[in-house]
Amino acid sequence: MSTVALITGAASGIGAAVARRLSAGGVKCVLVDLDAEGAERLAKEVDGTWLAADVSREEASLEAVALAEQRYGRLDLLHLNAGIPGRVDLADFDLERYRQVVGVNVDGVVFGVRAGVPLLKRSGGGAIVVTSSLAGLVGFAGDPIYTMTKHAVVGLVRALAEPLAAQNIRIGAVCPGFTDTPLVAESREMFVNAGFPLLTAEDVAAAVESAFYAETPGTLLIVQPGRPPVPYRYAGVPGPAGGRRPPVS
Repeated sequence: MSTVALITGAASGIGAAVARRLSAGGVKCVLVDLDAEGAERLAKEVDGTWLAADVSREEASLEAVALAEQRYGRLDLLHLNAGIPGRVDLADFDLERYRQVVGVNVDGVVFGVRAGVPLLKRSGGGAIVVTSSLAGLVGFAGDPIYTMTKHAVVGLVRALAEPLAAQNIRIGAVCPGFTDTPLVAESREMFVNAGFPLLTAEDVAAAVESAFYAETPGTLLIVQPGRPPVPYRYAGVPGPAGGRRPPVS
């Protein structure tokens, strides 16, 4: 029985590279993207199936998971990759753009986890990997709203790691640096002229595949050019001066 993966933001960039990498290993892929033509084209290439959908809508994730079950009868791997840059100026605030960014980068992950977990459980367990960013670990002044959304999904991954592990579902994230994808297309020339190395989508796809099989729940893999992916280690925070640990509900 083939392994089945569902990938959001799959028509290009990291998502497409993940689909190609997994399908080369025999994984059947369900591709989700707003770009219907791109998703359909890639689905033909990798012998998968596709859905044109906006992940900021809860129904999109439910429809995608239902498609995976209808077409393949199971789900083993879920890559919540869809994301867009912030580009929200707090001084000249665009509420519609703000809602769009949060909808894709945060809601799309929450909806994806919520929709995917039941089928992962029925399939015997599996793994979820979220595409975060170095901006999910450090303060990136160049795009504060994007930074906020990526911190949010890192927090979600960390908080869900233990309860999902109890259901035989691993969850983790990849946190790549600047990657040569459509998200940085407008700035690519600036990076090149400055001699700043960019990751390739294939670099990140390799890290995503590793993250699927990470032994430690909640693993955050840092991906940087010329380095192997490494787990991020939090320093921890001091507890109260006295007393016992807080109760767990």
